[in-house]
Amino acid sequence: MKAALVVNCVNTNADMNFARMLSCVEECAKNGAQLVVFGEAAITGLINNDDPAHDFPLAHPVPGPITDVLCKKAAELNVHIATGILEKDDSKLYDSAVLISPTESIVLKYRRMSPGWHGRSADPKLYCEGTEVGKCDTPLGSFAFLICGDLFDEHIRTKVRELHPDCLLHLMARSLEDGSFDQVQWDKEKLEYVEQVKACGTTTLMVNYLASEELEDKNFGGAMVVLPSGEILSELPIGKEGILYVDL
Repeated sequence: MKAALVVNCVNTNADMNFARMLSCVEECAKNGAQLVVFGEAAITGLINNDDPAHDFPLAHPVPGPITDVLCKKAAELNVHIATGILEKDDSKLYDSAVLISPTESIVLKYRRMSPGWHGRSADPKLYCEGTEVGKCDTPLGSFAFLICGDLFDEHIRTKVRELHPDCLLHLMARSLEDGSFDQVQWDKEKLEYVEQVKACGTTTLMVNYLASEELEDKNFGGAMVVLPSGEILSELPIGKEGILYVDL
């Protein structure tokens, strides 16, 4: 399987972000990728602020118009597409991820289980978490999702170990405390992520989106593939857009 991990630059214009994502999918398919992976909340960025009036317009139903477009693109290019998406389901919001197959269908939807994507003041009746880790089988192998802080929850990691997917797709919206794009600092901190991957026991594809200067979250981008042994098979430096291709 040839996978493409896409670090896209996210700004305040969601339509522009989505158009750029579709263009990246086309580029990845042209270069032989069978799986294209984006980061957490890759269309809008994780810019929710616990105010429903601000946050609900950022979100999309799943399935819905956005995933319909992705389904058509996956079928057109014969690729699988994985991306994070802020999801609205009636009166509830979720930090979600979807895996879309070339058959124009969503073959896996995951809702983040850890609460770190919103503040403590968020209304728990509106800002919700998922309850299960799922796995799907595809012609490329079996996949499961985790989103950002899920990786550091022992209970959630245990669920991954029990499912034992061929690949874990770990989507992130991660920034350094000082808001910098300091590669040296990330090289130290990423070792904590590697340890969690070893605890999951499966090959993990990790993607973080890059925040534009317009966004306050200062996510630094970067992508890496970590083997169950903890070996970093390949990685993309932080602080810039790019696509990491890897053969698995």
